Amino acid sequence: MSSKPQLSGLHHLKIPVSNLTESLRWYASVLGAERIPEFDHIGIDGETFAYITSIPGIPTLIELRLAPPLAQRMSGFDPIVFSVDTLESLCSWRDHLDNLAVANSAILRGIIGWLLVCHDPDGLSIRFHTNETHDFDADKADTQSPWVRGVGD
Repeated sequence: MSSKPQLSGLHHLKIPVSNLTESLRWYASVLGAERIPEFDHIGIDGETFAYITSIPGIPTLIELRLAPPLAQRMSGFDPIVFSVDTLESLCSWRDHLDNLAVANSAILRGIIGWLLVCHDPDGLSIRFHTNETHDFDADKADTQSPWVRGVGD
């Protein structure tokens, strides 16, 4: 029996969007995303259909892929959860979102840490979760919050 091959990490993550310009503006403003123009995906028709971005503190590149029907269907889903070190850091993110007038969940108690949720322009849930933990206590977690429940609930 041969051993399974090894993975070396994530190459990039892909987020479906309905409008490249609007989404890039949002991800740049909220997360500090920077477009890498030489990595733009351009179809044979000459139309750009994806931007590759880098986000400070995140080693994995993020692709914003023009896919309006998929972006609409994924509204409310949370495929990416960013980590922040502490509850204090999470509070700074809440303040940042508030300063940008980005609607957000406020700080929620998770099962093992704290989280904060907002939505991108297509309604995709973007979560921030602390590496700092508290005692495991599912009964005190904000699991019934509409910000946590998401799609299909």
